[in-house]
Amino acid sequence: MKSKVAFKVKGKGTHLATLTMAQSACALKFLLHHHHLLLLLIFLATPLISATSAAFNRSSFPSDFVFGGVSAAYQIEGAWNLDGKGPSIWDTFTHTQPWKIADGKTGDVAIDFYHRYKDDVKLLKSLNMDAFRFSISWTRILPTGSLSGGINRKGVEFYNNLINELLAHGMKPYVTIFHWDTPQGLESKYGGFLSRNIVDDYRDFAEVCFKEFGDRVKHWITFNEPYTYCSRAYDMGTFAPGRCSPWAGNCTAGDSGREPYIAAHNILFAHGAAVKVYREKYQAKQKGLIGITLVTNWFIPYTTSKADIHAQQRSLDFMFGWFMDPLAYGNYPSSMRMIVGNRLPKFTKQESEIIKGSYDFIGLNYYTTWYSQSVPPTNSLVNTSYSTDSQTNQSVTGIRLGKPLGPTLDHTTGSFRLALRLPTRDKKSFVVYQG
Repeated sequence: MKSKVAFKVKGKGTHLATLTMAQSACALKFLLHHHHLLLLLIFLATPLISATSAAFNRSSFPSDFVFGGVSAAYQIEGAWNLDGKGPSIWDTFTHTQPWKIADGKTGDVAIDFYHRYKDDVKLLKSLNMDAFRFSISWTRILPTGSLSGGINRKGVEFYNNLINELLAHGMKPYVTIFHWDTPQGLESKYGGFLSRNIVDDYRDFAEVCFKEFGDRVKHWITFNEPYTYCSRAYDMGTFAPGRCSPWAGNCTAGDSGREPYIAAHNILFAHGAAVKVYREKYQAKQKGLIGITLVTNWFIPYTTSKADIHAQQRSLDFMFGWFMDPLAYGNYPSSMRMIVGNRLPKFTKQESEIIKGSYDFIGLNYYTTWYSQSVPPTNSLVNTSYSTDSQTNQSVTGIRLGKPLGPTLDHTTGSFRLALRLPTRDKKSFVVYQG
């Protein structure tokens, strides 16, 4: 079970984070002792069952602590082809490559949130939730992915109704603009996030959202976990659109050594473009905040050797720094630039300035901790991949680092606290943590 923790710096804005239920108990003990933080806690709509968290109740938290639920459009909405919605890459992926889905199922119906959202909002409220984070389906608003294909007013109506329903029940909407469901129309037209053309189309989509919903939505998240999207979709081929090098997996097309970096580069440009238009045209009037949600594990050196200590930093660079460093400093981590070389896209000075500082908050999803062991470089220019570029082994012997919470998740005391410090390397920023 996961919990969603968030906090905010006084006078600065809302701050959110993800951790497992057991980890939350440990982390909250730390956070509650830091008086400059006002805490919010966002849980999935599930009861507290962890024995270690039994001592906590609502009175344990500051008065402005927020409890809520988190979702994503493809995972809950269903109604995949109703009321003018266009197909996304996840519709295509699950329909054409069902063997890549554990049970071969699709999100065609999911939990039918599209039709049952009022019941679900009531359920959230019955659990005393204060907020709900959801994503907007790009193709429910722009069926082809582009403004030229027209705005689907039925889609706009659905999200207006959802937002109004939340507000009527005293819950705040937190909106993710993109949660991995690229329009199939843009994927077919120019390759989706492998093309710089996506930047203008994404900016247009984001602006429609700002125009239609920004009078009530005060927290915007441009992208959810771009690391997960780029690595799973373009390196491993296990997420839509299912691309990878033929030698790396069961994919019909892709390049695991280049495409993850290209997609990430274009996501950063799209994020920067959306933030720019929001700040220039909407923020002063709507008085909202805009940021991005990243993800990181914590890593522990497998041994005390210098090689493994350096491997720990490379693991963090390739997972978290891949996106945080351009946002904070305008460039990729030096370890990535050195190892990946000309396969890693470069920023011009102008591009760097647009992306640097393009956030009011940084979301940080944290799940678990892994070992990091240094491995020798392959010196191969043939079978390159994002997965091997960090020159680390993160599974090592299979020894669990702490109490198992699932097949790949462990509870390791103190790791969340260390991960929590990562975004604050940029002393000028303030941070929102969320799951």
